[in-house]
Amino acid sequence: MAQENSSAVTKPEKSGPTLQSAHKAGFWTLSLGSVGVVYGDIGTSPLYAFRESINAAVGHGGTPGAPEVFGVLSLMIWALILIVTIKYVMILLFADNKGEGGTLSLLALARGTGGRSAAFAAVLGVIGAALFYGDAALTPAVSVLSAVEGLKLVAPQFEAYVLPITIAIIIGLFAVQRYGTGKVAAFFGPITLIWFLAIAATGMPYVLDNPAVLAAFDPRYGINFMLNNGWAAMLALGAVFLTVTGAEALYADLGHFGRKPIQVAWLALVFPCLLMNYLGQGALVLAQPTAISDPFFKLAPEWALLPMVLLATAATIIASQAVITGAFSLTRQAIQLGLLPRLDVQHTSEAHSGQIYLPAVNWLLLIAVLLLVVIFKSSSALAAAYGIAVTGTMVATTIMAIIVIWKVWNWPLPLASAVMLPFLVIELIFMGANLLKVHDGGYVPLVCGAALCIAMWTWQRGAKLLSRRTARTELDLSELTAMLEARPPTFVKGTAVFLTANSGKVPTALLHNLKHNKVLHETNIVLSVLTEA
Repeated sequence: MAQENSSAVTKPEKSGPTLQSAHKAGFWTLSLGSVGVVYGDIGTSPLYAFRESINAAVGHGGTPGAPEVFGVLSLMIWALILIVTIKYVMILLFADNKGEGGTLSLLALARGTGGRSAAFAAVLGVIGAALFYGDAALTPAVSVLSAVEGLKLVAPQFEAYVLPITIAIIIGLFAVQRYGTGKVAAFFGPITLIWFLAIAATGMPYVLDNPAVLAAFDPRYGINFMLNNGWAAMLALGAVFLTVTGAEALYADLGHFGRKPIQVAWLALVFPCLLMNYLGQGALVLAQPTAISDPFFKLAPEWALLPMVLLATAATIIASQAVITGAFSLTRQAIQLGLLPRLDVQHTSEAHSGQIYLPAVNWLLLIAVLLLVVIFKSSSALAAAYGIAVTGTMVATTIMAIIVIWKVWNWPLPLASAVMLPFLVIELIFMGANLLKVHDGGYVPLVCGAALCIAMWTWQRGAKLLSRRTARTELDLSELTAMLEARPPTFVKGTAVFLTANSGKVPTALLHNLKHNKVLHETNIVLSVLTEA
């Protein structure tokens, strides 16, 4: 024994550098994986965000000028800086619940504080979670459709095949989810890395040709655009929000990769590449206003068009991964909080508890996505429905973040409000702009969100009523012990394990065993699983 102990002490010294190297390797593997899974959604926004924003500003068929281009670019840049970089990457990634992120993590943290703020957070958490599921259904539909539609630029005769190809890709994407986030990320990460480098490379020549486009970093262009364009500016703002769709999924996927890999991937790769591409699209449209019909693909040289369409298709398949894995994490948290019934949760990694797969959620999402593709048929039609779900979730997240920073982080309320209220104001403006699109398809996430809110409320209320009814017939363990000592039953060999939600009460299964089989095992374990939230 002494020899074994001695060996155990000396081992870490010898293997220390190896362990450190392994840790570094693991960090960069997670960072690359987060590029594929976490940033796939926000990384494909350049396919349609700038196009839809400019078209909303000037009207479809209108000719954009410098005020529209600089105004829209400025709004996009500052949306990425304020909402994604500062709010999510710099602040909310620190608001985790046992390593998990997302709306329901904030709800779990806020619930622990008690009082009216906890009750208010519970309502917001349910609404935010329900709307996130709407986002999870819309993202694969709009992302894959927008990429496959690029085939029409390669050859117009491909137009008839856009819908069937999209459906086939989406089915394949959901079919591979059972292999787990880790294996999916190992395949998706390198492809998405190439994607980000490619979109930066196509935008850079146009920025170098017209460096004046960098003036869009001045927020006054965005402010003047909003002040001088009235209704058109609000419509454009609703489309500008497409730039940051995926930020909520970034937070929800925290448990799959961890905070630092997600932060490094954004600051070192994703954010600079997105900026370069958006600026490139702006410079292209300034030089060739007719390019607004599809500025993303027109950035690519003619010889690179087909490879870019294929790469975009692969990237949009991967983009859907962010919200799918986010939906898995969100559902597990909802189950733990008693908002949804228990579902089969499969852990797909021995090293990372956050990497999970829920078959029921996967296949229900697939059905929802296919219905959206078949009903709307184009990415432009779906884009109208896209922003409402995300803005609603973001608003709920920001309000709950104020409660968490105040009650959990113990910051003074004025300071917590001062930090988060600017984001809330911006998101409420975005929400107002997106609500203008309700009649064009924005009703879809609202209907889905309402249905899920009702389902969560019904399940939670039903579970409470059942628990109260059951409690009236349950015995305390101490009562049963006294009864068994007075009248011992027939004992059989072996060990029985009885699960119960209430550790102080006798499980119903144990009582039924006594009542119907008239026996009790020699060893009986009453097991309660408590999830700390």
